[in-house]
This record gives sequence, C-alpha cells and structure tokens, in this order.
Amino acid sequence: MIDCKIIARIRSPFDEKFGVPRQSGLAEEVSAAVVFEPPYRNADAVRGLEGFSHIWLIWQFDRALRDGWSPTVRPPRLGGNERMGVFATRSPFRPNHLGLSSVRLERVELHAPEGPVLYVRGADLANGTPILDIKPYLPYTDSHPDASGGFTDASPMERLTVSAPPELLEKLPVDQREGLLAVLANDPRPRYQDDPDRIYGLSFAGKNVRFSVCGDTLTVLSIT
Repeated sequence: MIDCKIIARIRSPFDEKFGVPRQSGLAEEVSAAVVFEPPYRNADAVRGLEGFSHIWLIWQFDRALRDGWSPTVRPPRLGGNERMGVFATRSPFRPNHLGLSSVRLERVELHAPEGPVLYVRGADLANGTPILDIKPYLPYTDSHPDASGGFTDASPMERLTVSAPPELLEKLPVDQREGLLAVLANDPRPRYQDDPDRIYGLSFAGKNVRFSVCGDTLTVLSIT
C-alpha cells in the first residue's frame, strides 16, 4: 500500500468546519493559499503551472477521520433524512477520507518566504487541511457540459439574500468581505434547520460572525 505524504496545507479563512462551502467553486470570492511542506518547497515542482486557470486539489478530511466506514450516508442536499451510497456522494465519511476540489489558480508566487505558494479562489477546505496532491485542470477532458448531477439535480442550490450592515463588514479586512458574503449567501446552516429565532455563529478570518435567517434573507447580527 502506498504511503501518502502531505505535500502542502491550505491557509483559508475557515477556522472550523461550520461555514465551509459544501463544494468547491460555490464561493469563488473566498481566497486561500496552498503552502507546501518544507520537503516540497521547490519551484521546479510547479514549473508551467501558472499557465493553467484551475487546478485540482486532492486532500484529506482530517477533521472527519475515524475507524471504519458506512456504505450509506445522509447527504445534506437531501436534508439529512435520506440515505445514499457513500460513493454516490462527496461525504467525508468514506474509507480513505479523501476530498477532491477544483479551484481557480490566481497566481503562483515563487519567491515568497515559504514559496512557491499557490494563491487560489473557491476552495472548500478548512484552514490547515492537508493536501496530498495537486494536478492541473484540463478543460478539454475535465469539463463535461452535458453531465447529469444525479439526485442533486432535484435539489438545486438556493442562494440567500444577505443583509450585512457596512459598519459590521468594516471589522473584516477589505479582501475578506466579499468572501464572507458569498459564504453566507450559500446558506451554511444544516438543511434540516429552519428556525428564524435561532442565532448561528461561524468563524471566518479570525472573526466570530453571528447571524440569523428568516425566509430567504440572512441577517448579520455581529462580527467580533
């Protein structure tokens, strides 16, 4: 059996699992950095990568590691009430706990102190998630416009209207504000929760963001 090595870790604004987009690309406004582990900080290893607009990240669900596995899981898209085969989902609770994400590659910074560093957008990884491999996204073979989405086609993603007072958003760095709004618009709540009186909190870019949802409107209550 091959011993997988951690080649890099992601640096993202998500300090915990709650609030992480359910799939990559849902919040392209969120920026993150792929920082290689010391043995793999070699500019030659990313030579030519700057010519690609997107890359694949193969990573480990390190926050969901556990012994054993289940052949069926409850996908959040179905409200957590219906079971599907684990290999028909992207659930973290799978035999090898591997994740796959397609992200936009903004730039490759070769000469950063920890360079090379890959700056990406649209990642669905919590801060510190171990990355096991990186591959270029090839449009001529990886894109399938006529593909069907199985059971996900019956439950399309719905975006919320986000109401966030400017004075609260000012508590975040300018380059993180659009990312937070995109995350909130994708409704980070569990699908089975719909209580307008409930207050939720998520950690984003080192801040605690508290919000409530009524109907299709999410209101930011505080950022501390």
